[in-house]
Amino acid sequence: MNLPPGENFEPFRHRLPWLGPDLQTLRDTLRSPRQSPKRGEPVIVNVGSGDRLLGWLDPPDQGEPLALVLVVPGLGGTADSMGVRRLSLALRGAGLAVLRLNLRGAGAGRTLAKGTYAAQCNSDLLPVLQRARQLAKGRPLAAVGLSLGGTMLLNVVLAQGQLDALVCLSSPLDLAACIAQIEQFRNRPYERWLTRRLCHQTLADPFGLSEPERLALTGPRRPTRIRHFDALITAPRWHYRSVEHYYAEVSPLPQLLRQPGGLPPTLVVHAQDDPWVPVAGATALAQARLPGVELLLPSRGGHNGFHAVGDGPAGCWSDRITAHWLGQKVGG
Repeated sequence: MNLPPGENFEPFRHRLPWLGPDLQTLRDTLRSPRQSPKRGEPVIVNVGSGDRLLGWLDPPDQGEPLALVLVVPGLGGTADSMGVRRLSLALRGAGLAVLRLNLRGAGAGRTLAKGTYAAQCNSDLLPVLQRARQLAKGRPLAAVGLSLGGTMLLNVVLAQGQLDALVCLSSPLDLAACIAQIEQFRNRPYERWLTRRLCHQTLADPFGLSEPERLALTGPRRPTRIRHFDALITAPRWHYRSVEHYYAEVSPLPQLLRQPGGLPPTLVVHAQDDPWVPVAGATALAQARLPGVELLLPSRGGHNGFHAVGDGPAGCWSDRITAHWLGQKVGG
């Protein structure tokens, strides 16, 4: 399960001082790597009901692009997050153009769309994929999802999205299992921090909130757990009967196992010591041997960490692996 068949990728070797799953996970927060100035041009996508999403189109470092790669961020949803920008550097260095997406209600696109995103937001991502096809101008179109972004991409591709290749990095495949893991005692500081971010993002909606929503997010019983936030905000906004119904419906693993062959060439990268997202979902995919699905399951790396010996400004280990794999699949 460590190397996709026929490939010769470098094994993951963590580097000092980022030892263990927590330091790997928090590295970009504790020590943000230097980034080149933001490049690219804004791309605005109409997603219906007057709402629009904002992305940034980054050209390759040299020459004409071999393909276009849509990058969908994880929780937080911003195109300018450190992980998204660093991944973009690696992809651009491999001759690929990159479309970095701000999710609904996130980042610089906050004023363009009301509400917030969910783990399944096909009504947003389908127009984005259609616009990305236009921007690709006949070249291949691939996508990379970081954490929850990979869950979103799997859901839209399984529904009706068209991609030539897909990479999922530390992505939840079973939302109920993921929430159960993040609720463990060792993860309580993480969960409180993530829930505060979700609440602040929701309260910043320039289109306003309903009064019950505002009271729920600011009152004495405001959510301190992601499950509570999803029960109050995400599930009702996206028309699920309950938070349990939401987690069941947006988890791609059952459909992946029921419908083998429903994906384009796909790479799943997931550390076995991920403290946030259990590796069991990726292990189930490995055991199912789905056609076209390759897996890298290193023993270490944390959640979207993968800070390794040999890292440079153009990406961490998972960034380099992603750029190399996509170069083979869609780079001509």
